[in-house]
Formats: sequence, C-alpha cells, structure tokens
Amino acid sequence: MCTNCGCSVTPQNVTIHSHHHHEKHHSHHDHQTLDIHRSILAKNDHLAYHNRELFREKNIYVFNILSSPGSGKTTFIEKTLTDLNSTYKSAVIVGDLATDNDAQRLRRSQAQVVQITTGDICHLEAEMINNSLAQIDLDNCQLLIIENVGNLVCPSAYDLGEHERIALLSVTEGEDKPLKYPTLFKSANVVIINKMDIAEVVEFNQDLALENIKKIVPHAKIFLVSSRSSEGMEDWYNYLQQKITN
Repeated sequence: MCTNCGCSVTPQNVTIHSHHHHEKHHSHHDHQTLDIHRSILAKNDHLAYHNRELFREKNIYVFNILSSPGSGKTTFIEKTLTDLNSTYKSAVIVGDLATDNDAQRLRRSQAQVVQITTGDICHLEAEMINNSLAQIDLDNCQLLIIENVGNLVCPSAYDLGEHERIALLSVTEGEDKPLKYPTLFKSANVVIINKMDIAEVVEFNQDLALENIKKIVPHAKIFLVSSRSSEGMEDWYNYLQQKITN
C-alpha cells in the first residue's frame, strides 16, 4: 500500500456523478501513520463485506477491473457492455482522477453508468462504491463492472466487495508486467491480455507473458483478447455467462 503517492484519506475530494533517501530509524510518526493506514484498510474491509452481501442478496455478479492507463480498459468494458446489452442488464461504476470522459463513452452501451471522480485519490474504496450504489437500479442489474482508477499499485490493497478481480494488461506494456507488479496480479482471479490484434507488430512474446503470469498467479483464468477485432471475446463472454447464471 502506498504512503507517499498523494492519496487522500478523507472523502471530501470524491465526487459521484450519475446520468440515469531512506532512514533506518522509524519515528513515532512512522508508527502512527502505519496505524492510520491499518485502520483505513480495516474500515474498508468492513464496508466491502457489506457491499458483497448486498450483491449476493440482489444476485448481481460484480468484477473489479484494474490496469495501467492506456491499456485499453475502457474499450474492453465498452465492447463487453455493448455486445451483452441484449443479454444482461448491466451497470458500470467508473473511477477516474478527473473528467467523466470514460463514463460518457460507456453510456453509449445503454448500461447504467455512475462516475466517481476521485481527485487526488489514486484508487477506489469500498465506501465510494457503497455511496454510488444509490445511483443504480440494483433490482434491474445482473452484471456490475467496476472500472478502477488506472494504477497498478494502490488499487490492489482495497477490496471493494467484488466477486472477482481482473488484471488487464496490453501487449504494448511488455511481458514482464506481472513480475514488476506482483501484488496486483496475485490478487487477481482473472488476467486479460488485451490488444492481441497488434501483438505481432509490437513483437509481443505471448509464451513468455503467459509464463510470467503463471509464475505469479498460477490459479488465474487467462484470456487473450482484442477489444477492437473481437478476437477472444467470445471465450470471455462464455466465462461471464457461467458466472452470472451460477
């Protein structure tokens, strides 16, 4: 968990919109800061539990998708929502530091969309999700997608109450991404490799990427897809269908 990345621990900076040199000595301050962060995570986990219970009660399958900026996360979500529009009633909660550009794009899918603008907070928290649920008709929702803030460090520490966590990386990011950010990948149930339509152009080593993923998270389900060409998306949809109907 980050302690110096600029995260705020107060909720005042969060806005929700809806359209229907290292020292060895540890000071007292260091310990106090650690206690504060532990307290924050404990509160978050408590709220995440209640979110998860609500999702179970409403029979809503929820996944939290994490990636670095520019990986094609929003395009992947838009493709998923659009293609499944006639099959499932869906909603998406979008987390960004600023702007509602992604939310505007995703509304084209006809899904319910809620935008969370986090300001200087580089991750979503369970409380933010809980607050945003009032903007969603949960009785008419079978699939809820949480698009976390583009960041491969901080979001991995925060349970939001999701059923599954998805780590998405693109072929342009390199095959060693899981080795560089093991915490996030270890927390994932699913890993999606995106932009497979340009894998050959960028000389992406698929075998090495898969080997690195399995070193870090051997249990994860892996999908190789292209949101633009639809390559591999059918396998992803079949997986979703099994999760939603179970």
